[in-house]
Amino acid sequence: MKIVIVGGVAGGMSAAARARRLSEDAEIVVLERGEFVSFANCGLPYHVGDEIPERSALLLQTPESLAAALDLDVRLRHEVTGIDRERRRVHARRLGGPDDGPLTLDYDALVLAPGATAVRPPIEGLDLPQVQTLRTVPDADRVRELVAAGARRAVVLGAGFIGLEAAEALRERGLEVDLVDLAPHVLPPLDAELAGLLDAELRAHGVRTRVGVAAERVTATGPVADEVDVQDGALDAG
Repeated sequence: MKIVIVGGVAGGMSAAARARRLSEDAEIVVLERGEFVSFANCGLPYHVGDEIPERSALLLQTPESLAAALDLDVRLRHEVTGIDRERRRVHARRLGGPDDGPLTLDYDALVLAPGATAVRPPIEGLDLPQVQTLRTVPDADRVRELVAAGARRAVVLGAGFIGLEAAEALRERGLEVDLVDLAPHVLPPLDAELAGLLDAELRAHGVRTRVGVAAERVTATGPVADEVDVQDGALDAG
């Protein structure tokens, strides 16, 4: 039996490990578009904040370690371009390297675990290179580079779990931080009463919270963003 899994990290690698436990004989191929098949997502903000200074500490498994431990065929930088369900085939392409080009894999079972992309609302200027998301190891690398380049202030859009962790990490690095969310309070899944306590704690540590307002535009004229316009005024993001 041949199992093809599209996507690695938490979902894809959990499926691959479970499939191996169910069958010692199955051929299991994992196609991952990125450079890392297994990393500690929750550690990314703490790498930005330098609580986890070594990038390597985020990397949990490699194709080599997974081949040795679970006999998995993990292929990095392989992007799936199509699925032929009638013929049970996956069409993919290798991204870069000497073997760059298309390939086709037959399968008996197919698992789709491609993950998601960070939500980027339709805000003018959000595609500027100075605006970063925090979802992958390269994302964390770019945020650290901006901090190392002399960023003094940061605006974090979104006061959910990752937004709060990012705000904490950037504050730990000495930046002035504004945390903005359209919701009426930080960490929207919490009740308003508990969120109020969290808001007070954030402010006690120097994080300025702006809730119930929407970001409308990001402008930049240099290596860092200049301003983020919100409904109640502009925030300096330099």
